[in-house]
Formats: sequence, C-alpha cells, structure tokens
Amino acid sequence: MKKLAVQLVLVVIVIFLGYKVYDSIMEPVRYKKAWTDREKIIIDKLNSIKELQIEYKKIYGKYTGSFDTLIYFYENDKMPLVLKNGTVPDTLSEEQALKMGIITRDTTYVPIKDTLLKDVENFNIKNIAIVPFTHGKVKFEMEASTVDRANFKVPVFEVRCYKKDYLAEIKEQDLLKNDLNIMKEDDKFPGLILGSLTEPSTDGNW
Repeated sequence: MKKLAVQLVLVVIVIFLGYKVYDSIMEPVRYKKAWTDREKIIIDKLNSIKELQIEYKKIYGKYTGSFDTLIYFYENDKMPLVLKNGTVPDTLSEEQALKMGIITRDTTYVPIKDTLLKDVENFNIKNIAIVPFTHGKVKFEMEASTVDRANFKVPVFEVRCYKKDYLAEIKEQDLLKNDLNIMKEDDKFPGLILGSLTEPSTDGNW
C-alpha cells in the first residue's frame, strides 16, 4: 500500500512537471497570439480614424486633434459627391469631353454618416476614441499640427495607443514587460501609432 501511494505521488509530480514544461513552451505562443489578435482589431479602428481625418481635411483643409470634432463631423457634416452625366469617347480625355459639352458634372452633398465607413462592421462613432480591450477606460491620444515643407505649412496628425494598456489583462505580463524593455532600448514606440507630427504621413507603424 505504501509503495502504491509513493507511485501515485510520483505520477502526480510527473504530470505536474509535464504541465509546467508545456505551459512554459506555450506561454510565448499565447502572448504572440494575444497581441497580434488585439492589434489587428486596433489597427482596423485606427484606419477608420484615418479615413475620417482624410475626409475632414478635404473639407476643412486641416486635420483635427479632437475626437469630439470628428464625431460631430461624422454625425452632422456633408461631403461633396460629383456625379458625371454622359460617356467620354475613347478619343477624348474627360476634361476635353467636359469642355465640349459631351459630358456634364453635377456636385451634390451627402451626409458623411450615410457614405463614410459604411463597410466597417459594427462601426459606432460614439466609441471611436476608445482603445479596444481597455473596458472604456483608455482613449487614443490624438494631436493635429502643421509642419513646414518648401515654405508651406502642411497639416499633420498623430494617433497613439500603448501596449501596456491594450495588453494589461493578459496572463503573460513578464513577456510584456520584456517586450516593452526591448522596444525602449531600440528606441521604438511602445505600441501603435498612426500618422506623424514631424512628417506629412498618414501611415502607421505596423
């Protein structure tokens, strides 16, 4: 009986050690899946912000650093829609056909909310400022400014969010801290960033 008890204890120890080894192997796999899955969703949201900013600039000639302004813009503003009547002959350009009266253009104005971001699933302008996976507690940081280029002031904007926020609840906190330390040493932004306040760019760092 004593021998059987010892054997059972050894079996439990072996199973426990096996689980610990498996868990240590799977930890980086789980971590990578967590941040890649979450960043994909956040990137989609950043792209929606980008689309709103680009349309806002078309109308107002600048970007905005206010999410309240973007929300108002989406819900209340209108955007021009150019309708073309007629067919351009193969031998002419569109501008030539327009001058000759073969085609005409009419501009109408449609509500932003009826046109922009219609293909984004479950889009909700009310939470556009909220960083996903933060339970509504963390907002994107957004700024707008201008940079000098060839004696012109060029509008720019930047939107930021941080890994420490959108990965705050994952189990693998040691890996997250190590990742953030490496990014700091490499002088990399510790999260996702869209646009730039120093360059006229609307690209992201992903």
